[in-house]
Amino acid sequence: MKEYSVDLQKLFLEIMLTDAQSFVRVQNIFNAENFDRTLRETAKFLIEHADRHQVLPTVDQISAVTGVELRVVPNLDQGHLDWFMEEFESFTKKQELERAILKAADLIEKGDFNPVEKLIKDAVQISLTKDLGTDYWADPAERLTRYFSSGGQVSTGWPQLDKIMYGGFSRGELNIFAGGSGSGKSLVMMNIALNWLQQGINGVYITLELSEELCSLRTDAMLNDVSTKEIRKNIDDTALKIRMASKRAGSYRVKYMPAQSTVNDVRSFIKEYQVQTGRPVDFVMIDYLDLLMPVSAKVSPNDLFVKDKYVSEELRNLAKELGMLMITASQLNRSAVEEIEFDHSHISGGISKINTADNVFGIFTSRAMRERGKYQIQCMKSRSSTGVGQKIDLDYNIETMRIIDNGGDGQSEHKSASTQIYDRIKPKSVVDDSSESMQEKSKITVNSNSNKLKQMLADLKTAKEV
Repeated sequence: MKEYSVDLQKLFLEIMLTDAQSFVRVQNIFNAENFDRTLRETAKFLIEHADRHQVLPTVDQISAVTGVELRVVPNLDQGHLDWFMEEFESFTKKQELERAILKAADLIEKGDFNPVEKLIKDAVQISLTKDLGTDYWADPAERLTRYFSSGGQVSTGWPQLDKIMYGGFSRGELNIFAGGSGSGKSLVMMNIALNWLQQGINGVYITLELSEELCSLRTDAMLNDVSTKEIRKNIDDTALKIRMASKRAGSYRVKYMPAQSTVNDVRSFIKEYQVQTGRPVDFVMIDYLDLLMPVSAKVSPNDLFVKDKYVSEELRNLAKELGMLMITASQLNRSAVEEIEFDHSHISGGISKINTADNVFGIFTSRAMRERGKYQIQCMKSRSSTGVGQKIDLDYNIETMRIIDNGGDGQSEHKSASTQIYDRIKPKSVVDDSSESMQEKSKITVNSNSNKLKQMLADLKTAKEV
């Protein structure tokens, strides 16, 4: 590894004093602690003077205050400045990484493992700002194509929800479904997961509450459109249907993690899964957010506002980092029990997770609604559409737990296997639909009805006269 001598570090400071623009460009990664002890006070004075007075000190000021003699570097051209930028970035990254490793060793010795990864990651990711963002006017067509092709709009499988979300969910965003206890948060996520699998999208379902076997059994019922009782009776048939469906679907992994797990645990599992299988992970379902703990700070589980703030930020960063579709769920508080319309005040833990999330939906249902086969999704927040306040009604099969979208008309297009078989074998009447035949039948019926009416009226008239 390259060594940065005291003379080289001194040259860095001299170039910054000579060219103020270079100092401004490296200011975001400038840390006086990275310099040798003989230059550390000089570096501190340089950054503090610039912050306080908005101008760099002179060499005479530095000499008088710190006792270190610096000089102005003559004849600097762009090549010299480019060299300085590259070397100073490398120097800063090396120093920060060494300090992070030493600090990590102390944390490991104390048994505090969670902050270690963040320390190392922050040090490795140190860099100067080279990406100047998007030039809005430069190439509109390329910019729009890049957004719609890479960022997503991935259909949820529910056309009504896609409509209010302008096409579906996007990668790198955090989507939250909020519902009360027993409202079907897990079922909603499992149904969307199945919709995506049937589109050929690969995913992972992480459960912090239900077992892997129960989550998989529910998906079996949804996939085969049968109840779990029927699955118990026909395990071999169910297994065969699942194997056949897997040939057309995306890969799917169900993973149980204990409550109080962190986003680092989720990240580690996803990376290990990708390494071992060689398959990408396009979406992640986390059931659910309230059971996770933050990595970046030690927070009491009782402080829901702060805990959920950190966890939701870390989940959204993970979705952005890995370019995935991310869906999780959250609990509604007791004030939402008797409500039929939800707002931010009904979210357990407060508004912190709402502020971070890109899209938030409330799940409204009741026992009577479920028995009638109905679910309602209410859009509570959306950054990428104008769907806030809109509601969609979905059809729910209480036996198979499948939630489908029939456009809100209540007429199911999704029939069970037994219904489809019955439709094929039931006798069908044959009707002669020729124009002449239909007119003749109509004529006979009308005449017959007319004669009966005349006879009835005549009988009434005779009875009255008598």
